[in-house]
Amino acid sequence: MLAFALAACGGGGDGTSPSSAANAASASSPSSISAPATASGNTSSTANDSGATGSSAAGSNAAGSSANGSAAGSTASGSNGVPSSQSSAALASDAAATTQAAATSASNLRLSCASPTVSSATGGDGEISVDTPESDGSRMFQTNTKFKLAITTRIDSADTLKWSIADSVGKTVASGSFAVPSVATTTTLTCTSTLAGYFAVSATLANAGGQVQTSGTRPNGIATFGVIPNVAAAIPAVTYAKQEQHRFGMQGFNDNGVMLTALGITSTIDDRQMSVMEPNGRNTFNPSANNLDPFYTSGKVMRLVRLDGIPGWASGHGLNPDYAYAPADLSYFTNYLARVGQETEAIRAKYYPTMSANYYQVTWEPYVQWKDTDANFVALYKAAYQGLHSKDPRAVVMGPAEPFPSLTTDRLKRLAPLGLAQYLDGIATHGYYDAGTSPSHPPERRHTDPDPADAANSLLNEMRNLRAEMAKDYKPNMKLFVTETGISYDVGSNYGPNYPTPNILFAQGAVVARTHIILLGEGADQTYVFFGPDFPGEAGHGTFFDLDHPQAAFGTTNISPKPGAMAVAAMTRVLDGTTTLGPVKNLPSGVYAYSFQQLNNGRVITALWTHNNAVWPASNGSFSTTYSTNYKLNVDAAGTSGTVQLIDAMGNVSSAPYTNGAITLTLTESPQYVVSVNADVAKNNSTKPQGYTGV
Repeated sequence: MLAFALAACGGGGDGTSPSSAANAASASSPSSISAPATASGNTSSTANDSGATGSSAAGSNAAGSSANGSAAGSTASGSNGVPSSQSSAALASDAAATTQAAATSASNLRLSCASPTVSSATGGDGEISVDTPESDGSRMFQTNTKFKLAITTRIDSADTLKWSIADSVGKTVASGSFAVPSVATTTTLTCTSTLAGYFAVSATLANAGGQVQTSGTRPNGIATFGVIPNVAAAIPAVTYAKQEQHRFGMQGFNDNGVMLTALGITSTIDDRQMSVMEPNGRNTFNPSANNLDPFYTSGKVMRLVRLDGIPGWASGHGLNPDYAYAPADLSYFTNYLARVGQETEAIRAKYYPTMSANYYQVTWEPYVQWKDTDANFVALYKAAYQGLHSKDPRAVVMGPAEPFPSLTTDRLKRLAPLGLAQYLDGIATHGYYDAGTSPSHPPERRHTDPDPADAANSLLNEMRNLRAEMAKDYKPNMKLFVTETGISYDVGSNYGPNYPTPNILFAQGAVVARTHIILLGEGADQTYVFFGPDFPGEAGHGTFFDLDHPQAAFGTTNISPKPGAMAVAAMTRVLDGTTTLGPVKNLPSGVYAYSFQQLNNGRVITALWTHNNAVWPASNGSFSTTYSTNYKLNVDAAGTSGTVQLIDAMGNVSSAPYTNGAITLTLTESPQYVVSVNADVAKNNSTKPQGYTGV
């Protein structure tokens, strides 16, 4: 069985006190890959990126991966081989044709920087510093709009500055050089990009050498920015009959509308714990007063109402706050939550008129925090249920929000005979699945393990078992929200000037996207990304670097994106406004695919990738950017031909033809998306998660 340890800390909806599964097992620490050689040229030189989905990216090919999905050398236990029926020469030829067609259709995608201007620099330190200055603080830009790249040098002798920009897999997409004088100078380039994604700027002096210096948790050698994808050509806008049909929430950017909009996030957690609202005594929370954070008054970002945490005066055990025991006076707890329900429904009616329900999460990772009896746990939920429903006719009471789906399943099974099912309208869980959810511990790692007990702890099987328990012992048609899942750096890692490497950042970004796709594909109605910026203690959970604090700090606003942030920005734009069709049937080992359909019988979107433990990481510690396998996906009726849109992990759109109702793809460890129109084929080719009905 899975061995793990969990950090005992309460999670803060405002991003100040996060909770997650702690890294408690050893994992190999991946090493850096060599960056590709930069192209020579002047400040206006560019390197085009095809943007084609499925094309092989430049970078380290760990473990000698091959196009047919087999890895050189011995295969580790649980690694994924590909059956010969999926690795024929004909399949490889078809996949190559798809890749070429996609590359041709995306040949106009490029990033360019030109028109340098020079000014005197004041302040700062280090020989070379790089930034993309703008007004909103995101360091993310819309496609095909101008933005500034400012490179400052502080040197004693005139030199030549060589710069380059690489994407998430280390491929150079633009580069150039310019002369710099022996005084502090800022050279500002004007850039535009039709290529979406994460980008890392590096720079060095031709004679004096040097590099971009570390800043906060961002390592030496790079400054980062993102270009937000525009997928409108492939993904039409949908109409939301219910606002909660949006599917993505987040922790770590409460009150930051700029960041949430850029990332495509539409829900956050709002604190209504008694410990927050009545810290000093009874009846001090007035539901008719204006208690709402003004951020929510726009109605654009929904509230998941958090209820765990009892103030010291209401605790029977001298704890403040008390997450471990039921309140000393459960009848008063019912009274308090009736007032919360009254306030929440009034807020919904005023600011969220198209929300059909109000969603409440009663506990937070009780496996870590709860010390009371099972009977008192059920009594806590009974009190919450009765209080909320007494004043909120739209209340959806959710829990128990254990760290792992398997732990949520265990608690639901154990407490069903005690009556917990009567007091739950929906299920909330966190989505952690391993002893450290990290690049070396991806969600598929255990899925092909020959030991069934170990395979049960893959994220896929944990979600399937949770859905099965919901169907067996709980109310029909219950919603399932995964209210926290984050991917940290590997177990034992620490923030430092030379960590993480570009290869680790690539791997983290790929695993972030794959994890949340699996959660939705296995039946979650909503999934919450964890976290915004890096924070102290658990290295790397942030999707953004903290540029001010080397060991990270809560509440930082000076940030820049990691690959994970831009993978999220693409994923939300592709999969928001969908319902889940489910995992694709009859997949070869090592291939993962989930189909979704846009609301109102819209387009079909299938997310696909491959995973092989032998190259993730390989024996040299690196995560392969080029390992691939070929797979034929049915997108239309047999005998038909046409064109589908392909979207890569960063949101770049291309197109390719299909014949005889199918398209052959080259899959890598980064997810890609196929957009098609024949929903009947997709439905027949996928398995809807048990009990899933959509919001």
